[in-house]
Amino acid sequence: MKALIPMLLALVAGAVLPLQAGLNGQLRGYLGNPFAAAFVSFSAGTLLLLAILIAMRAPLPASPQSVPWWLWVAGGTLGVGYLIMSIVLPPMLGVALTFGLIVAGQLTMSLALDHYGLLGFAPHLINPWRVLGAALIVAGVVLIRKF
Repeated sequence: MKALIPMLLALVAGAVLPLQAGLNGQLRGYLGNPFAAAFVSFSAGTLLLLAILIAMRAPLPASPQSVPWWLWVAGGTLGVGYLIMSIVLPPMLGVALTFGLIVAGQLTMSLALDHYGLLGFAPHLINPWRVLGAALIVAGVVLIRKF
């Protein structure tokens, strides 16, 4: 029961992604370019995050040089790739297939990160039940694609 609220928040976060894709897709229509739409989306998010950091009076790192250079750019760079794909692919594949494939990719990478304890995550070994869960997601994607 303790995990119910975090699980509900994760569900809501997942539900918001197709909405974000649709809104950014509409913005792409007005701006005529997926990169322009992604730029506007990231800019709005950046301004919101800046306001939150200011309101929280969040401290900056004492020594920015102590943070590996790639950590400064990796998350944002991957985020741009994801955002562009979520703008470009739904009109080509449909929203359900696009996000089914995205979820399948997320789950596959998550299982690997969990199994090996990569990027600071606590290890959670792959077992037959986890593989079955991932296989059911992939089967769902196949059904969505077929029908």
